[in-house]
Amino acid sequence: MNFKNFVFALTVLLLQGCVKNNPDPSWLYVDKWSLVANPELSGAEGELSQSLTEAWVYINDQCVGVFELPVRIPLLNVGSVDVKVYPGVRINGIAATKKIYPFCSVYNANVTLTQNQTTSITPVTKYVSNAQFIIEDFEGANVMLENDPNTSMASFVLDNTDLQPFNGNTYAKVDLNSTDSIWVAYTTFGSYLPRGKEVYLEIDYYTTNRVVTSLLAISPSGLKKNPNIQLNKSTPETVKWKKMYIELRELIGASEASAYFDHGFEAWKEPLLPNTEIRIDNIKIVYMP
Repeated sequence: MNFKNFVFALTVLLLQGCVKNNPDPSWLYVDKWSLVANPELSGAEGELSQSLTEAWVYINDQCVGVFELPVRIPLLNVGSVDVKVYPGVRINGIAATKKIYPFCSVYNANVTLTQNQTTSITPVTKYVSNAQFIIEDFEGANVMLENDPNTSMASFVLDNTDLQPFNGNTYAKVDLNSTDSIWVAYTTFGSYLPRGKEVYLEIDYYTTNRVVTSLLAISPSGLKKNPNIQLNKSTPETVKWKKMYIELRELIGASEASAYFDHGFEAWKEPLLPNTEIRIDNIKIVYMP
């Protein structure tokens, strides 16, 4: 059992022990996260799509556990308490790699707990004011994503025909079939990203085909493509919009000091399906200066 799983198992045991040893606890219900705009960013954070599924919960500055939301937590505390809830994500889409998301603010509230009663909170967070963003949301005239003219057989098109787009009005859509069976595309951000600091790629996607992401490090010595996280496919019957938070710090640190960066997407049509569909939206690089 790795350390993160051990911590989660220990949290469950402690909560069970809390109820067993004290059959009349107070209860705190923590609802799902709400992500709101930060007025100090003046819209620089782009569309407010989110998949903040986790929470680190503190009562009077004492950690009571890490939870998937929503959750109802038994507590020994009664009366007025200070509650802090830190937003968390599943890094690279992996449930076992939960982490406080460093670019979103903590939720803080003072609540009154009563024995045998449930007090409910709905945590609200926003991007912190010193977060930096590089965004392609396919809403503007100049799109910073290009199909590879040498290897890509399929091309993305901008679409807005879906009655329920994930966020905003327009997204990039790719159809793969027996003729157009390979899609390769790269961003044209050309961005220098900080080393030794947290850097994430956020991406919204809807796909019945696996898509491999990569970090492109471009330096005087050439281009180095670092394959990274795969966006897993869904079946045509179950496909829906999802969001992933991809950690880039390690790959950036392993690149040449003079490198600047772009991001790649590659897909090969699934062999058992006559055609597949990929939709991508809100490609967002988030980092601290």
